[in-house]
Amino acid sequence: MTGAAPRKENRVVVRWDGDHRFDASRLGSQHTIRIDADASTGPGPVDALLCALASCTAVDVVDIMAKCRTPVEGLTIDVHGERATTTPARLTRVVLAYRMRGTGIERDHALRAIELAVTKYCSVRDSLDPKLPVEWTLTLEE
Repeated sequence: MTGAAPRKENRVVVRWDGDHRFDASRLGSQHTIRIDADASTGPGPVDALLCALASCTAVDVVDIMAKCRTPVEGLTIDVHGERATTTPARLTRVVLAYRMRGTGIERDHALRAIELAVTKYCSVRDSLDPKLPVEWTLTLEE
């Protein structure tokens, strides 16, 4: 009889630091990120979500490009999140603008890597409402 694989879990702790400031970390870790709803000492919660989406897809893009033997030498993702004008001001559209640099990178391969990252491999994207439009663009830099 084969047992089920143990479930992966993430455990984080969020500590209030006054006003709308919070320090978040993985449980047991000393490394923290600041989340500030006023955006004066760190990104706000929705900004942090957009950062998580971009960095999650970036991990997959970098890995896919390395497997294609065209490693990424530089990658920046500008993220634009549109929000509803009603409460709660949920995200209504996200655009990920990838700027990628690397020797021998072919545009078609890079676009395919981004598509796979966003539509298949990114657990953050898959955790969001499937009806939320997530679009992307690519600029290859010299």
